[in-house]
Amino acid sequence: MNYTLEVIAFTIDCCIKIEKAGAHRIELCSNPQEGGTTPSHGFISQARKKTSLELFAIIRPRGGDFVYSKNEYEVIKEDIDFCKKAGCEGIVTGMLYPDGRVDKIRCKEIVSLAYPMSVTFHRAFDRTKDPYQALEDIIETGCERILTSGFMPTAIEAISLIENLVKKAEDRIIIMPGSGIRSGNILKIANSTGAVEFHTSARKSRTGKMEYYNEMLKESFESVEVDDAEVKKIISILTS
Repeated sequence: MNYTLEVIAFTIDCCIKIEKAGAHRIELCSNPQEGGTTPSHGFISQARKKTSLELFAIIRPRGGDFVYSKNEYEVIKEDIDFCKKAGCEGIVTGMLYPDGRVDKIRCKEIVSLAYPMSVTFHRAFDRTKDPYQALEDIIETGCERILTSGFMPTAIEAISLIENLVKKAEDRIIIMPGSGIRSGNILKIANSTGAVEFHTSARKSRTGKMEYYNEMLKESFESVEVDDAEVKKIISILTS
């Protein structure tokens, strides 16, 4: 079985580590504390210059829900246009109506605007009212894959639903499990669901390099980075 592993990069240094670790695709993302938002243009440009892996940039103008104003939608479209010009192979996005349905009108427009880039519908899918109706709606928009944790906090908790989604999707769209995927559970998720693409952050905390600390500010210099050893373990399991 040929598996694909997509790994989140929150920094340019993470991109380089992910490629060296043997992953197949990078999702460029900023602000992990907010669940991920659109990376800067500089980040996207440097990632394209310094890595040869497929690059998929998340297009999410802010944290919070996935119901966007007209002004936010214009930002989304401009960011997609930049990604295309920068040489990204894909984008990761998703838009909903307040009642939990997929915003098919805007999503179809996005797929058309993004072409020839691939479009992944992200975990906004897990906030929809009905997973099976959302599946059909997203297929109709022309997206190529759905990133999902199966309506649960982590994919390992939702193996049954993810397996059903993979079966119902057939060859019409890729179902890509994500959230909480690590070397300790990847084999069970792969064998149980029938999925062939997987998404992980393989994250760990990074201690800041500042030696001076202003105690009055009570701030932390910790940040998120990729655990490249963990990525290597996952790849080893998937290819063994």
